Amino acid sequence: MRLNIPNILTFIRIALIPCFVVVFYLPYPWSAFVASLIFVIAAVTDWFDGYLARKLKQMTRFGAFLDPVADKVMVAVALVLVTEHYASIWVTIPAITMIAREIIISALREWMAEIGKRSSVAVSWIGKFKTATQMFALVLLLWHPHDYVTWAGYVFLYIATALTYWSMYQYIKAAKDDLLNSEDDSLNS
Repeated sequence: MRLNIPNILTFIRIALIPCFVVVFYLPYPWSAFVASLIFVIAAVTDWFDGYLARKLKQMTRFGAFLDPVADKVMVAVALVLVTEHYASIWVTIPAITMIAREIIISALREWMAEIGKRSSVAVSWIGKFKTATQMFALVLLLWHPHDYVTWAGYVFLYIATALTYWSMYQYIKAAKDDLLNSEDDSLNS
């Protein structure tokens, strides 16, 4: 594997995960701000690595695999940290919903790829909008300098949760015929 700029950005995002967790737990008044800043930097590297991979024509199979893994791990870690911090069912349910959706859609994409229909469950605009809303909510909930920011974080978390359900419905609807087709019994185990 040859390292290129997009893959280096993905590796940076992965390396930021333990830093993010450590800073989140530091007992200093600035730790919430710095943890949210690290999360923002990770989100920006996510956007840049995809953009640069296309712009510089440096798309690789390794990058196509690692980029979504890095994204999902970073978001899952942030959701777990926010869930622990707020210790509230009102944060826990959306967090569980978002993590479960990622597992379900990842499995669906893998299965659709196995049957040669990966493109029918490709990333959609609603999925991208859900991700952007989710990231914004997490930044606000990680930072939480005062109640107004926290309440805005809750609002965006619930918008992201609604978009999570909507996008999951769209992906499953797109794969419905293949999921319900019982013609190939060799796939059954």
